[in-house]
Amino acid sequence: MPEIEKNKIDLELYFPPSQVRGMTKLDKTAFKKIVSIPVLKVKKEMVNKLVKSLKKVLLQRPGIKRVIDDPKDEENKLVMLDPYKIISEDSFEESEHLLLKELNVNPEISSYSLELTYENFKTEEILRAVLPEGQEVTSGFSRIGHIAHLNLRDHQLPFKQLIGQVIIDKNQGITSVVNKINTIDNIYRNFQMEVLSGEENMITKVRENNYTYEFDFSKVYWNPRLSTEHSRITEFLKPGDILFDVFAGVGPFAIPVAKKDCTVFANDLNPESHKWLLHNCKLNKVDQKVKIFNLDGKDFLQGPVKEELIKLMGQPSKGKKPSVHIVMNLPAMAIEFLGTFCCLLDGQSKSRELLPIVHCYSFSKADDPAKDIQQRAEALLRVSLKGCSSVHLVRNVAPNKEMICITFQIPPSVLYENQPMNQEKQFLKAENLEGPPFKQQRRDKTLVEKQSQNLSQT
Repeated sequence: MPEIEKNKIDLELYFPPSQVRGMTKLDKTAFKKIVSIPVLKVKKEMVNKLVKSLKKVLLQRPGIKRVIDDPKDEENKLVMLDPYKIISEDSFEESEHLLLKELNVNPEISSYSLELTYENFKTEEILRAVLPEGQEVTSGFSRIGHIAHLNLRDHQLPFKQLIGQVIIDKNQGITSVVNKINTIDNIYRNFQMEVLSGEENMITKVRENNYTYEFDFSKVYWNPRLSTEHSRITEFLKPGDILFDVFAGVGPFAIPVAKKDCTVFANDLNPESHKWLLHNCKLNKVDQKVKIFNLDGKDFLQGPVKEELIKLMGQPSKGKKPSVHIVMNLPAMAIEFLGTFCCLLDGQSKSRELLPIVHCYSFSKADDPAKDIQQRAEALLRVSLKGCSSVHLVRNVAPNKEMICITFQIPPSVLYENQPMNQEKQFLKAENLEGPPFKQQRRDKTLVEKQSQNLSQT
């Protein structure tokens, strides 16, 4: 067999045939292609040692055996090599030449005609070959149990069924592919979707941070990209602390916190989320530690939250009281609820120990998202948060759109009464609450504020 010349290598070696361009209904047979692959002839008894030692230059393609029988000599095997790394025997490194010599393997490279089929191409390769040339290719998706969730662009819609089928074929355990067909714009945080391929069953099970959640994905909100954020907030709480989860969903904050022997009050307005929250608390064996409500966020704050805070204030002091945290994860509108804290405990005796820590999520399209979120929060609370708040970048949602979490301890002038600003400062100083809040966590070198001491320790 002739030696493979470097200038004859097909730069699109693993690119599907051109005739699949524009295909909207998947035809797997159209993806067959013959390519030339460099091979080494190796004695059978030497194959295992050779393969182990030449691992980095072997052919790496799904569904292709790297060692095959030599049709011309039953005593030999053919070992397939990566055509982008090995062109001729001169392509081997010195250490590889020494190995070949030690194993008495002829370094001469031969060519083998390999048939590639649909099964051998990767998802992105297939979609790049099918979709209009130069257009963006979607191969990524959010996985929610057996469901793959896509957000297709307009130019991808004519190929949606094909895209769905390819994702099912190439990802073990995915049995349904859905596409979001509108934005999350209703009070229940779920969205309309269409099934592109596979089964219609939307009841799924996911594992996140060692906890199990079951729910109907078509009726509740779930975002697998928030697992790190769920853990980050959970770390703030210590055993015995109290969490009020205003927009609890199916429990990704409430359940891990309850497992830490904290008391949790979890609320969601969506009846479906409320149902699955009850189910998941039982599933994870924390149903005795979580009190669950089905209320509007404002009603939850003005009702159960206020009632529990007053109860805590009335309890006799037996050492340090637990820290109280309030999570508000409804980024499209949660910040609008901050005004509810104004005078929430008006008329009550000011507690020197009971100032809840709020973790409020919001979206921002501003050039300075941290400043934008803080200013919006201050406008609603009618008090400055400078020096007593921390802003954390959660994730980039879309170009020029960030998801932000602002955390602060509710100033006493907000919670108890509208005091003038100078009185607020005096109270903070008296309670030793002035100064930096808790240590700001970062992601990807994003510096939102200077590091400071954990507020929960103040």
